[in-house]
Amino acid sequence: MGWFFSTSKKEFDSIDFSILKTDMHSHLLPNLDDGSSSIEDSIILVNQLNKLGFDNLITTPHIMSDYYKNTPDTINKALDKLKSEISEINIKVSAAAEYYVDYEFKQDIKKKKFLTFGENFILVEFSFISKPIKLKEIIFDLQVNGYTVVLAHPERYSYLSVRDLLLLKERGVLMQINLLSIIGYYSESVKNKLKRIIDHNLVSFVGTDCHNIHQANLLHKCFTDPYWHKLVNSGKLLNCQL
Repeated sequence: MGWFFSTSKKEFDSIDFSILKTDMHSHLLPNLDDGSSSIEDSIILVNQLNKLGFDNLITTPHIMSDYYKNTPDTINKALDKLKSEISEINIKVSAAAEYYVDYEFKQDIKKKKFLTFGENFILVEFSFISKPIKLKEIIFDLQVNGYTVVLAHPERYSYLSVRDLLLLKERGVLMQINLLSIIGYYSESVKNKLKRIIDHNLVSFVGTDCHNIHQANLLHKCFTDPYWHKLVNSGKLLNCQL
């Protein structure tokens, strides 16, 4: 039975992100992608996320064959540098990656060991324009090779309907939504689609997808949002198990 929210304004208590413990999607490592541009910004971001309630950060630089050619080596070197600078902050920081699904990614499935988190979860993203070619085959190949697919920010792919996402879930794909989508950061249409995704109990993970200080400063606006409260009370979120 779905939740019903009255159209009248209702005050919700503030719930911070300590209930999640872990943020499993962010771009905190400096100069690797479109996220943090300096070690100084990275330190500020870690501090900000810690103050919002997180005590475990799994940061996920982009890996895109044509644009962000990151490797486990470049990512781990940047991670080590950041960790050496934040030793006095009471927080755990590790790294996985956000993989862009394209032809090269498909070719790498049987050749490379991907950077994963938790129980071999692999975070993937799609083009914002069109669905990846041979998507069913890619999902199958990943699963056969021992990975559990986590789709980043499905609410942002306009070509994927909620029904499409339900079908992906039936194939074993887990959904990770962005906390910024809850407050309408990307657009009102993304926010409305997110509500439908939450209403259908499709969400397994939430992430900040934090790229910069401006975004970090907005995240607290989620605390009193009814759909954030609905997610917290769904019993479906896996962040705290990481």
